[in-house]
Amino acid sequence: MSTTTTQLPDITPFQDGERPILSPTRVGQEFLLGIQDLADLSRVHRHTVRTHPENNQLQATLVNLLRVRSAAMVVNHDPQKAAFFIRNQPIPSFDHKTALQLVGEGRTEDVIGYLASIESGFVG
Repeated sequence: MSTTTTQLPDITPFQDGERPILSPTRVGQEFLLGIQDLADLSRVHRHTVRTHPENNQLQATLVNLLRVRSAAMVVNHDPQKAAFFIRNQPIPSFDHKTALQLVGEGRTEDVIGYLASIESGFVG
């Protein structure tokens, strides 16, 4: 009996120093998102992104972006291609919205399910 292990994407580069939170700056850099972009996506004030990066709503958005990135990397196998897809690729099944727009709408699970179906060969 053979078992396969899936290598989890390393998210430690996105950690905010020694704090147990994600860095908005580092996650934003991955997707070319500025402070205002992250604030809009998270539905928080832009000052929250800079002064209170531990904000639960902001952190949830950052986690969701990295979750979608992880799912996209299963399909694309390349962090840059995954980030490009998330930010730019219109998805016909979702009225041609991007994964980034869908995360902002709270539809992270839909995006992950879509990517899982592509990986399984059901959509594409």
